[in-house]
Amino acid sequence: MLKLNIQNETSRLRAVVLGTAESNGAIPKVEECYDPKSIEHVKAGTYPKEEDMIREMEEVAAVFKKYDVTVYRPEIINNCNQIFSRDIAFVIEDKIIKSNILPNREEEVEAIQYLWNQIDPENRIILPDECHAEGGDVIPWNDYIFIGTYSGSNYPDLITARTNLDAVIAIQELFPHKTVKSFELRKSNTNAKENALHLDCCFQPIGHDKAILHKNGFLIESEYEWLVDFFGKENIFEITKQEMYDMNSNVFSISEEVIISEKNFTRLNTWLRNQGFTVEEVSYSEISKQEGLLRCSTLPLIRD
Repeated sequence: MLKLNIQNETSRLRAVVLGTAESNGAIPKVEECYDPKSIEHVKAGTYPKEEDMIREMEEVAAVFKKYDVTVYRPEIINNCNQIFSRDIAFVIEDKIIKSNILPNREEEVEAIQYLWNQIDPENRIILPDECHAEGGDVIPWNDYIFIGTYSGSNYPDLITARTNLDAVIAIQELFPHKTVKSFELRKSNTNAKENALHLDCCFQPIGHDKAILHKNGFLIESEYEWLVDFFGKENIFEITKQEMYDMNSNVFSISEEVIISEKNFTRLNTWLRNQGFTVEEVSYSEISKQEGLLRCSTLPLIRD
């Protein structure tokens, strides 16, 4: 049996699911894209090539190997984008919660069935159908669970709105001893610079007490201010609109001291090193063209 344990985003990582870019399928049509950034690159003829994305993901796998992390990969489904393993499920404490994701991504979940089967059935959670949630919106942080959501009446029209209030309530009921705090995110089907696809596109805690944050990703200023107060202004790295677009908040922590980051995030990486972090730089700029980066393509299973 696989004993899961995730209390937060930064404790020492022991086991993770890293997505795969193998057999990624043809370049999608505009109407098949799930986010505005992918649409941009399809239209511009700059959509990422499979071999480049495989190479980028292998760089991350090599970092995990260096730190002795057990890496699981999804089973390969022919012609299917399986990069973003964070979307399909998420772990809180000893429970794995299956995401209710966009219906045409259901087969991505089947590709990690072999792991699901190794987990105690009591700890496998499938949310009710009306609860929509994706792992990119769910950030466990010790006594808190932070959740990105969208409650506007146009929710059904927004392919970029992935987590609803029904899911927030369901997660609170699953973990009554934790404080569940939800944040309304700015959504756009058409403008990637005005779209926080998930909470981890505009916020991520790092280390023991620090965070990366982008103010404009939040619809309600007081919710953004709550995070500033919670972490303390001196502990926050505020990213620009361009840096959010480039996915600067979507780095990934191997421990409280070690962070995997994109090598082009010069300003962020300099700040992280000045704060005492070890930064493992990788190339991930092709993956980022699909509006996802390092946190999106990893599903942590076990941390200390």
